[in-house]
Amino acid sequence: MVTIISGTNRPASNTLKVAKYYQKTLAEKGLQTNLFNLEDLPESLIASDLYGKRSPGFEPIQQLVTQTSKFLFIIPEYNGSFPGVLKTFIDACNFPESFYDKKAALVGLSSGRYGNIRGIDHFGGVCSYLHLHVLPLRIHISAIKTEFDENGNLFKEDTLKFTGQQMDKFIAF
Repeated sequence: MVTIISGTNRPASNTLKVAKYYQKTLAEKGLQTNLFNLEDLPESLIASDLYGKRSPGFEPIQQLVTQTSKFLFIIPEYNGSFPGVLKTFIDACNFPESFYDKKAALVGLSSGRYGNIRGIDHFGGVCSYLHLHVLPLRIHISAIKTEFDENGNLFKEDTLKFTGQQMDKFIAF
């Protein structure tokens, strides 16, 4: 099972738009995926799902994570790194079975110039600790607000080319 993680809980985010683009394009390439949006985390996550507790609201999320063999993380830049809610989500998942010896691909995005290079590097360190094997081709989409056409689709030639290459490698990974 493959799951795409939209790595922020910000409503109507560009991250979710990119995650949906990946899901649609992977389906066109023959790979069906689940999409988990961090907006759907239970509001009680911090109080109920850390440090050995488990809430009824998080249980189906944990089942999805446990059953997933490959993850595709779409991660926006927050303060030069990745969103704290993404780390909290990782921390709430059971260790080691949630991520240990599974595979992942990383996509960074930012409104600035560098496409969350630093945040993807930081998240790569977390992946290493979890024994989550990361596809070497990491994509960084900068100036994300200029990447969508009037219909909300990615349209820039280079972005389509490199995301397509990453998806092909992810399918084979």
